[in-house]
Amino acid sequence: MQWFALSLLSAGFLGFYEIAKKVSVRENAVPPVLFFNVLTSAMIWLPFVILSQMATDVIPIELLQVDSLSWPLHGLMFLKAMIAGSSWIFASFALKHLPMSIAAPIRASSPLWTILIATLLMHERPAPLQWIGVAVILISFWAFSLVGRREGIHFHRDRWVGFMLLATFLGSLSALYDKFLLQSKGISPSTVQAWFSIYLVVFISPLMLHWMLRRRQHEPFQWRWSIPMIAILLLVSDFLYFSAISDIRAMISLISPLRRTSVLIAFIAGVLLYQEKNWRAKAVCIVMLLVGVYILSLSR
Repeated sequence: MQWFALSLLSAGFLGFYEIAKKVSVRENAVPPVLFFNVLTSAMIWLPFVILSQMATDVIPIELLQVDSLSWPLHGLMFLKAMIAGSSWIFASFALKHLPMSIAAPIRASSPLWTILIATLLMHERPAPLQWIGVAVILISFWAFSLVGRREGIHFHRDRWVGFMLLATFLGSLSALYDKFLLQSKGISPSTVQAWFSIYLVVFISPLMLHWMLRRRQHEPFQWRWSIPMIAILLLVSDFLYFSAISDIRAMISLISPLRRTSVLIAFIAGVLLYQEKNWRAKAVCIVMLLVGVYILSLSR
């Protein structure tokens, strides 16, 4: 099953992407980390945007072809950059201040927020099995909150937990918006990824400018090679993910939970690199979370 292997590889690169983010923002200024990260993605895609207009035959594979868009569609792509960019901003600040073994599992709970958004905004009615999955994920959150208290992190009033929850909510909203762009508007994955990457630079630039003018002295920035690796790892992960989905034999009910296993890599890295505490209790919580995500995927 080639799509199965591609899904696992995508999860692996996504896990290392989370590690690269933590290494980049730890004791470092967040705005320039974000800016150089999105700039890397834009620089990777820009040649394909230009070649797609001027020399299509030069592009090695069709999956890298970037289509022309009308101005209204460009507006939709900028809205995509605003939603996802806001998610990245909140997630990066949260990741800077939270242990990786707590931040990564919160991000992995995005299917929960996707279902809640679909229920509240799109009037969908989840199946009974989906509600069971939601309940399991919520119980895992409650268990995480108990473990977090041992480290002085109170989920109900911790600012950075709130940031990560908001980032996850916005990430789920971005995923639903992706479905709208890819299916309802018929835009190709490469076109979405390319223009979204370019518009992210525009969206993050004001935050970067604010840091340069107001915060540079108080929040020093240190260049690390892990910063461009954030973009590269995410691009590879997404490319593998789209390739897996494009296989007619692929089962999305398995691809979704497989990709969430990336949290295991981030969790192990948090324990090994930063000697994070209470890892046994957190491991139990992560297993509960992944079980909840898997139950959600069964009913799709």
